[in-house]
Amino acid sequence: MQKKSQSKLLLLVLLSLMLLAWGCSDKAGAKPQAPNFTLMDIHGNQVSLHQFKGSPVILDFWATWCPPCRMSIPELIKIQEEYKDKGLVVLGLSVDNPSQASNAYLREFKKEYKINYRILRANHRVLTDYFGYENPAIPTMFFVNADGKIVDKIVGFNSTGVKRALAELLKR
Repeated sequence: MQKKSQSKLLLLVLLSLMLLAWGCSDKAGAKPQAPNFTLMDIHGNQVSLHQFKGSPVILDFWATWCPPCRMSIPELIKIQEEYKDKGLVVLGLSVDNPSQASNAYLREFKKEYKINYRILRANHRVLTDYFGYENPAIPTMFFVNADGKIVDKIVGFNSTGVKRALAELLKR
């Protein structure tokens, strides 16, 4: 009888520990906060992610020399145009080397490709904040909801994934 009692007690303790561990862990589906940044755009103006709090934001890490990045530009132009009235903000974060692609070059690139969203200069800190210490793959898009939480991340050119992530981003 005592052995049965000890088994029940052990089971109860194990169950309690499991519930405690589950309660202390990150909640399933919890969305991480998007790291804030302040970067310069290609016109020399400071832009921070925080200034768009309350709006959904797509952060597109890209470069002018990257063919898949160029392929995603028309889609981002269309998305910015179609959803700007819903408050959507698209920010292109260029990872181009400033000594090889000046702001003047990026302004011409923007004009040539008819880009209708802001282009910022990514720096080492924002790359570390978003990608850790790994080399970032580009293009990579982060979808940040109006509460400043990252709801999705897409690496590479993936039109279907962008549509799915955009639907998640815009639902409220």
